[in-house]
Amino acid sequence: MAYYLQRAVTSYVRNNVRLASHAATAGGHGGGWKLWKRLSIFVAGPAIGLGMVNAYLAHQEAPHERPEFIAYDYLRIRTKRFPWGDGQKSLFHNPHVNPLPSGYEDH
Repeated sequence: MAYYLQRAVTSYVRNNVRLASHAATAGGHGGGWKLWKRLSIFVAGPAIGLGMVNAYLAHQEAPHERPEFIAYDYLRIRTKRFPWGDGQKSLFHNPHVNPLPSGYEDH
């Protein structure tokens, strides 16, 4: 059984190496990199730019109102103090958006 498996693998590798080496030296496809370079510059670049403009304009139109604070029992549970500051604020705390367990800071 192992002999037949080894023979099949050897035959497969021999045929694929022959096809791959022929494809690497075949003519007619030498300028493919130019097509992809131009597509990257003239299609992908503007598409990324348009996506950035779209995201910026959508962000400008969106309302920036803070949601009402509701003190749910299962949110903002502090079983252990944070090792920085007063121990209540997370590392990337934003006082305008992230409430403490008792509510927003500016109330």
